[in-house]
Amino acid sequence: MQLVPTSEQDELRSAVRALLDKQAPRAVRATVDDGAGYDRDLWRRLGTELGVLGLAVPEELGGAGAGHVERAILAEELGRALLPSPFLGSAVLATDLLVGLDDRSGLLGALGSGERMAAVAGVLGPAGDVSVSGGGLRGSAGPVVDATDADDLLVVVDGVVHHLDATGPGVVRTPLRSLDPTRRHARVDLDGAAATRLGSLDSDALQRVRDLATVAIAAEQTGVMGAAVDRTVAYVSDRVQFGRVIGSYQAVKHGCADMYASTEQAVSAVRAAAWAADHDPDALPLPAAVARVFVGPAAFAVTNSMVQYHGGIGYTWEHDAHLFYKRAKSDELLSGPPGAARARLAELMKV
Repeated sequence: MQLVPTSEQDELRSAVRALLDKQAPRAVRATVDDGAGYDRDLWRRLGTELGVLGLAVPEELGGAGAGHVERAILAEELGRALLPSPFLGSAVLATDLLVGLDDRSGLLGALGSGERMAAVAGVLGPAGDVSVSGGGLRGSAGPVVDATDADDLLVVVDGVVHHLDATGPGVVRTPLRSLDPTRRHARVDLDGAAATRLGSLDSDALQRVRDLATVAIAAEQTGVMGAAVDRTVAYVSDRVQFGRVIGSYQAVKHGCADMYASTEQAVSAVRAAAWAADHDPDALPLPAAVARVFVGPAAFAVTNSMVQYHGGIGYTWEHDAHLFYKRAKSDELLSGPPGAARARLAELMKV
């Protein structure tokens, strides 16, 4: 198992970070303060200039043919920047469903270039009550991550994947307010919406899509943790209280050391799971479950410490500390309640 990034993977990280450091702060505040949708131009740049939206897509399907380790690096950098984007819905869930179906309709290419955004209902989160009726789809699902800005919807009903135009007749999307203002959700109501059947996946294939999403979410959380550590250390190294830098106090030193240690452990868990996704797919469920169970609470604890060590400014709307805190908690709950995650891990370990 190779857990240390290669030089090519380090270059990938540097390229993504360079772009996001320049563009992400504006995109974050546009979404948080003004309620703007995802920055489509920036999303297209990630797809065309850097070519990173199809990292886990095989070359024969029009992707980069890299792997889930590389996609985890992208997820980590997106989390570090808190970029509001359709990464989870479009570049993870929809992409993995289409790869699982060996889809050659051209939609994978459009998602990989960033020209189109997709969302998925019926795989992650509540299943809803969507059914096939009269040649169309009827019912509702929600909250559906990234559905607010999606061009395409993939709806899974009894293992069958249906594709429909998110802006077409019979589709109503209602934006939902959530804890994390940098990630958009919507309720999707379908009333006879015309859909194209793309194929079907068995329960094992659908579980693999969930496991891969779990790895991507955990990778994003490690990026959130890393940024929280960096920003907190920078702040406590500069803030003076009672005539001395607060980072010189032992309690603060130890707290920052705990934040760093948790982050390093989380990174190891994610890299092990991402490596398994690429090199030992049959073994993926266990490391994916470990990453989910460990990284979620760890990310929330680290971002909570970030808010605390920033003192009064950490509680203000203008400072970004609360955004990291909210992203960490919402990510922890994206795949369902923590108790269910621990129960799945116990089952996989046969405890």
